[in-house]
Amino acid sequence: MFENFAAPNLLPAAPEIFLLFMVCLILLVDLGVRSPRRDLTFMLTQATLAVSALLTLWYAAADLMPFAPGEPARAMLTFYNMFIADLLGSFLKALVCLAVMASLAYSRRYLEERSSIPQGEYCVLALFATLGMMVMISANHFLSLYLGLEILSLSLCALTALQRDSVTASEAAMKYFVLGALASGMLLYGMSMLYGVTGSLEITEVAEQVHAMRGMPTNKTVLAFGLVFLVAGLAFKLGAVPFHMWLPDVYHGAPTSVTLLIAAAPKLAAFVMVIRLLVGGLSSLFADWQSMLMLLAVLSMGLGNFVAIAQQNIKRMLAWSAIAHMGFMLLGLASGVVRGGNRYIALEAYTASLFYMVTYVLATLAVFGLIMLLSRRGFESDELDDFKGLNQRSRWFAAMMLIMMLSLAGIPFFVGFIAKFAVLESVVISGHYWLAVLAVLFSLIGAFFYLRVIWLMYFDEADKNAAPIEASFADRTLLSVNSVLVAAIGIFPQFLLNACGYVLARSF
Repeated sequence: MFENFAAPNLLPAAPEIFLLFMVCLILLVDLGVRSPRRDLTFMLTQATLAVSALLTLWYAAADLMPFAPGEPARAMLTFYNMFIADLLGSFLKALVCLAVMASLAYSRRYLEERSSIPQGEYCVLALFATLGMMVMISANHFLSLYLGLEILSLSLCALTALQRDSVTASEAAMKYFVLGALASGMLLYGMSMLYGVTGSLEITEVAEQVHAMRGMPTNKTVLAFGLVFLVAGLAFKLGAVPFHMWLPDVYHGAPTSVTLLIAAAPKLAAFVMVIRLLVGGLSSLFADWQSMLMLLAVLSMGLGNFVAIAQQNIKRMLAWSAIAHMGFMLLGLASGVVRGGNRYIALEAYTASLFYMVTYVLATLAVFGLIMLLSRRGFESDELDDFKGLNQRSRWFAAMMLIMMLSLAGIPFFVGFIAKFAVLESVVISGHYWLAVLAVLFSLIGAFFYLRVIWLMYFDEADKNAAPIEASFADRTLLSVNSVLVAAIGIFPQFLLNACGYVLARSF
């Protein structure tokens, strides 16, 4: 019975295996922790994420990095080709671990002041969400991709509802669960149609079969329908219009620490999912998904920027701005395919999108970190009016927020401008000039609500009853390092751009 069984190579999945083992261990250890601060649980969680990132980088350095010039990319397939280890996956899994570590560090004081949120369960669910993201990033099979996606979605849904005494959190979790189930159904239906036509669930095999079926009208019709459902499911996970309905309510209703987890690291996993499915698996159908991505991008940039102007809650404002930013990222992916199939142009476009996503996550971490830093027990600093006169209360924190707002707005000499310029350059090179013009106009409109926050901080009077800002040395250091990193990348973007281009070139 087991004569033909070949044990899979576990080494490429070492970070995921270690993370799963530690999640189970931390869950058991937390049962014996009596301190409400959960110091041991928190330290074990952070150590687990750090070791997972180091294991990922170690494997990449040992087995994937040494390429000769012109040598084709090497990627390790294991678990019967369901799991792929390549430079893109290693790079983004390490970034995901670091982003979750920063999210948990920012959330430490916030959670301590809210006893209704159990910290032990919070840390365990955050690790499960990280595991789901890492499985998504390394998925080379529809089943493993869906498995990672559901681990992530269910963990985030549970985290959203973790504050049991909050009606808004429970409502947000219910919306997230119901709409997420709908999106998962569309994604599964699209995958089933692709399987029905190609006879395979393996992404690389699907790519070969789809390429071989070009010119077959019947199969192309079924593939087109499958692609529509697939893109709809992907658009929901990205929060792109018109599949954005859940995003503002979940951002607003969830505790701010959970909002940060939803807003940052999962965006990197969703980016890889789009790349692997569309660019890696369905590149032969580029004429179909390119037009769909362009439509999603225009709708997301337009609606996201316009509606964000009307928001008074900063979490809702950032939710709508996230929708607009996902539209910008989709522009880069859509402009990666041009007539003639120029690989260099495509690589530049995908590099711009990856750079955009990484820098957006960095800025988002700092923004939500500052929002939590300004909050206190019984008070959520999530209204725009809460930032009035912040410069009078703390010049340093106001300067940090200033850097983030200018970067997200795409003002020159900040990293957001470099990211938007790189995407616009790829759009112009691909010949879609009208898209570039629309993107610039929407960016100008979107700059208003970011500049409004700056106006409130520097030109409005602070509330006389505002409590003093209390922050530990660790919180101040982390926020400062995060902000300085965003500013430094804006001045010296080439290193990160080259890194993004290198991992993409060696993975596709």
